Amino acid sequence: MNINHIENKIKPLRDKLLNHKLYSRISKIDDLQLFTENHIYAVWDFMSLLKALQINLTCTKIPWGPNKNSQTAYLINEIVLAEETDLNQAGERKSHYELYIDAMVDIGACIEKPTNHINKLINSDDIFESINELKIHKNIKEFLNFTFSVIKEGKPHKIAAIFTFGRENLIPNMFNEILHEFQKNISNLDITKLIYYFERHIELDEDEHGPMALEMVTELAKDDSKKWQEIETISLEALNKRILLWDAIYENLENRVNWSTERSEKNETYSLDYKN
Repeated sequence: MNINHIENKIKPLRDKLLNHKLYSRISKIDDLQLFTENHIYAVWDFMSLLKALQINLTCTKIPWGPNKNSQTAYLINEIVLAEETDLNQAGERKSHYELYIDAMVDIGACIEKPTNHINKLINSDDIFESINELKIHKNIKEFLNFTFSVIKEGKPHKIAAIFTFGRENLIPNMFNEILHEFQKNISNLDITKLIYYFERHIELDEDEHGPMALEMVTELAKDDSKKWQEIETISLEALNKRILLWDAIYENLENRVNWSTERSEKNETYSLDYKN
């Protein structure tokens, strides 16, 4: 079993995602606002997957010790560098989560409630209990619970699998679909920060992070057939969870009963308030 085998196995679910009805549903600015207000949770928990891999594949404790595999350590450190400290349009260093928040402010989306929710999760002593207490769509809770359950299990090859096949290797095509739809349907509005965020992801993931993530999975599995089987299983599950997330956002767009329709007339402020 190898990367090609995994890609063939997940192709039907990838195709289902890339043809999801959500993309064509984003036709107005308030659709785009609501999309970001729900999608922000996936932008945030991606960073936890990233850091879980760094913790598992590099030395993050004192006293320092050498890595078991310097190649996988290099790969994850390179990805972390861009995801956690990238440049915005003004040349300032920010994480991709912060870039996304700034883009939300720019398009008039509500950031107060999702950032308050996320700060609660950051400060939580029990992440699963805190997720289940959030007043958000059940599919988004399921998406978050899945991410943190895999992180808690602590198997690097499984974390790398959902990071790669459920996120990094999927994002370029998925974001291209979204860009295509809202650029076609939304005019006379400055959405440059959001477009910058999407295009930055496309650039990094297609040219750098996607290939690096594939190499990382291969390095972690090597010739272990059990690990490859677990990679296949968890990757399929990750894609199914992403489909549920897209279903939830589509449902919220259709029903317009989600809290995210309540927006301030001015941009809210936010802070990354977490425990040291």
